[in-house]
Amino acid sequence: MDEDDRALAAMGYTPVFKREFSMWSCFSFALSISGLYATIMATFIYPLYAGGAASIVWCWLIGGGGALALALSIAEISSSYPTSGAMYFTLKYLCPQEYLPVVAWLDGWLNLIGTVTGTASSQYGAAQMILSAVCIGTGFRYRPTQAHITGVMAGLCVIHALVNSLSTAWLNKISGTYAVFHIGILIAAAATLLALQGEKHDTKYVFTNLEPLSGWTPPGFSFFFGCLSAAWIMTNCDGVGHIAEETKDPSRVVPIAITSASVFTYVVGFLYNVALAYCMGDPRELLNSPTGLPVAQIFYNVMGPGPAVFFTVSAFVVMNFVCIPSVHAGSRTLWAFSRDEMVPLSRYWYRIDKRTDTPLYSVWLYVSLCILINLIGLGSPILIAAVFNICAIALNWSYCIPIICKLVYGKFERGPWHLGKFSVAINIWAVGWNGFLSVMFLLPALRPVTPENMNYASVVLTFVIAFSIGHWFVRGRKHYTGPRSHAHIANGEVVIDENLLDQEKTITTSPSTLSGNPHASDGPQLAEGQQSS
Repeated sequence: MDEDDRALAAMGYTPVFKREFSMWSCFSFALSISGLYATIMATFIYPLYAGGAASIVWCWLIGGGGALALALSIAEISSSYPTSGAMYFTLKYLCPQEYLPVVAWLDGWLNLIGTVTGTASSQYGAAQMILSAVCIGTGFRYRPTQAHITGVMAGLCVIHALVNSLSTAWLNKISGTYAVFHIGILIAAAATLLALQGEKHDTKYVFTNLEPLSGWTPPGFSFFFGCLSAAWIMTNCDGVGHIAEETKDPSRVVPIAITSASVFTYVVGFLYNVALAYCMGDPRELLNSPTGLPVAQIFYNVMGPGPAVFFTVSAFVVMNFVCIPSVHAGSRTLWAFSRDEMVPLSRYWYRIDKRTDTPLYSVWLYVSLCILINLIGLGSPILIAAVFNICAIALNWSYCIPIICKLVYGKFERGPWHLGKFSVAINIWAVGWNGFLSVMFLLPALRPVTPENMNYASVVLTFVIAFSIGHWFVRGRKHYTGPRSHAHIANGEVVIDENLLDQEKTITTSPSTLSGNPHASDGPQLAEGQQSS
């Protein structure tokens, strides 16, 4: 084993994955999960309704600043405890033992539902983009329907699951290409818009014109609904943390990837939003676009049909670059929770395929959950907003709980990458801001409230919390103890804890797993909790 594997074993987990991901591929992975170019297209409608140009610009600065504080806090904690469980796992070290099972259970379920809804909303956005391109290409004769979007979404989920069924080596190679295309198309789109738009808004309009169309009063209150765009785009910043066990030197590489990708998204996202605000024309026309995507309509109005189709299809490609690493990170989240017996039928989702050394069962369960959640979109395009809202609320609180434990209990030990004397201030800002946003995102974004435009995020969140509490009382409190220790280091070797033998008795592992080479097994394996005969 190398030092990274020894450090993982010292935290209680047997090394399972091959460490293929480098600094560049991790940065590309983290940047692609944000998917700035495409995700702005998917969420631009929210600041448009909230206040128009001023909301587009200032909500990104304010909301993105809070998201950046959260990303920096996550990076600091991830440096100390890099595992596939990411922020959930850190509670093992940050939370007192007497509270750990309940706190980790709640945090894990929030993280899981946030990750699934984040991927589901990305898949839905990708389907919207390709159908919007078709709409523009047919001269608006074709109009996307909810059934068409949902069907395309399901097909994309299957494709992304197939990609994530490849080995870690192939996923590393694919991940390294994301950032190059993403950055290139982002610069090209912004430059083309600014060059071709002859009737730009003036600077006063871009930075001061507040024109809320949501129905909320006063306008200043409506303004904050526009923060959903930045919060959703930057919310899955710990995604690269879930591939820490597949990364070389994760205690350094993972926090640097999180930080650099988040800073890039924040700065470049602000500049791109300003460019869109200058070139967007009449906000009311954009909101009535037959494409369903205001940014695609901006491309059409400024560039004409050909370039508009090209840049919208490019957004679809980038959104696929969001979905593939999102499924990768999400399936590792599900796998890590199964390792601790937190989800039903854990022994199945924890299996590692012998051909790819990846958790295929978790991959396919994960995309199935994404498809099921997106079926809500068949009811109304407004209903799908609940999925976007739940993603931001659930994920951000799954991050804030470990940060709160870090601040309250004082058990945190710094890793190689840390925030120094600014740590506490940044942590407090991250928790406070996301607490405020959580309340905002549970409110209906449009008034007057009707069954068609109601924000059903509260309903979905209540259902998830009720399910997790019910599962806790039925099974969790009897078996779940928090993030578990499956192994430890003795004489330079991984020693498997014998009291875990019964947990996975139906799966066999070769003796080579115990010597630090879990990839030499000839059959399906769970790779942890095993002992040679």
